[in-house]
Amino acid sequence: MAPSPLALLLALGAAAAALAEPLRFVDCGSKDGSIQEVNVSPCPTQPCLLHKGTSYSINVTFASKIESQGSKAKVYGEMLHVDIPFPIPEPDGCKSGIQCPIQKGRSYSYLNKLPVKSEYPSIKLIVKWELVDDQDQMLFCWKIPVQITS
Repeated sequence: MAPSPLALLLALGAAAAALAEPLRFVDCGSKDGSIQEVNVSPCPTQPCLLHKGTSYSINVTFASKIESQGSKAKVYGEMLHVDIPFPIPEPDGCKSGIQCPIQKGRSYSYLNKLPVKSEYPSIKLIVKWELVDDQDQMLFCWKIPVQITS
């Protein structure tokens, strides 16, 4: 007996939901906001395996505790407690899913890409992602373990 279209749709929905599983992350100093969820896609298990030459989707849901005209992202690879800046295509949070000005008490979905360049070494490290407000205070900061691989 063939499965019904509804059963197939439910199975596909469950598979898609499994790919977008919220990550376990460490909050590293979110002062002006509170993180509700962090998603990196695709990253079905941790540490996230980041393949060279691939871009990963980042989605952070957070609530703002302050008003801010703008926001700026800073991304680092942390090795031996040293932060090495990672370039991202769009550091402006207002061009990354956040409707600015940011309002106190509102929730936002921050969307960005993490490109993993081919020339990066194959290593384990911590990705540290910060979003600062217009006073350079942290709206959010999170860290996850990753492994860069070929």
